[in-house]
Amino acid sequence: MPLRLAFLGTPDFAVPTLAELIAQGHDIAAVYSQPPRPKGRGMETVPGPVHKFAQTARLEVRTPLSLKSAEEQTAFAALNLDAAVVVAYGLILPKAILDAPRLGCFNLHGSLLPRWRGAAPIQRAVMAGDAETGVMVMHMDEGLDTGPVLMAERTAIGRKTSGDLADQLSRLGADLMVRALSALERGQVVEHQQSEAGLTYAKKITKEEARIDWTKSAAEIDCLIRGLAPTPGAYSEVNGERLKILYAEPASGKGAPGEILSGDLIIACGEGALRLIRVQRAGGKAMEAGELLKGFALPPGTRFS
Repeated sequence: MPLRLAFLGTPDFAVPTLAELIAQGHDIAAVYSQPPRPKGRGMETVPGPVHKFAQTARLEVRTPLSLKSAEEQTAFAALNLDAAVVVAYGLILPKAILDAPRLGCFNLHGSLLPRWRGAAPIQRAVMAGDAETGVMVMHMDEGLDTGPVLMAERTAIGRKTSGDLADQLSRLGADLMVRALSALERGQVVEHQQSEAGLTYAKKITKEEARIDWTKSAAEIDCLIRGLAPTPGAYSEVNGERLKILYAEPASGKGAPGEILSGDLIIACGEGALRLIRVQRAGGKAMEAGELLKGFALPPGTRFS
């Protein structure tokens, strides 16, 4: 049975869920998204991915700066919703918003809660070297990702970057949310309270974290690189230029941390070594490491700072 829904989301990660809800015939009363932001070299104000997609689907889009005002809360309640679906929206939902839909508000979260509650769960899972992660549909309460869980899907991380993993989880999550809402409407879902065992928080990524410390082990640096790819990108300086490293692979070799050991860009770490595979120069596009060397000499013995 189709539900009357509001959808709250902003980035690319949220688009597949909105698309699947539409495909399943649900009535999307309104889409809430973060206001358009200045972007690019020209700082042109552009709508986010969910906003753009909703416009092409001819859905009403609302972009309030906050949902705390009585006016916004009254407007939300007036939608007369069965439920609200939240995917990487970016604003805190006050109690009046959480309580307005008949069934409640349901969040798609990119981790295996209670591990990695918070803002950057996918990146943190990769950076920490976790073996697996997943997506969960959670009945939202006033806490930070503390609500009971309805359904979950798990997946191995392997050597995926956070970008690869986000793409996979967004597709898994879209299907999961549709199934969860269907079961919820039929009264065939059991909500499970989260355990406090294994609780971790996925704080926002800082600029300082993105700088590579070559004295760390190759395994640690590898996780950092994959966790920050494609954005913001782990980086290091060499020959006076900042270079983003978007992918690397474990390699054999020993030397001073940050030292280039071979012509195919094997870099010594505090323990082990890494071969650079994909990089990006400042102001340029991502490229294979071999392409970089055609116009940027990095002979063995050169040191990354």
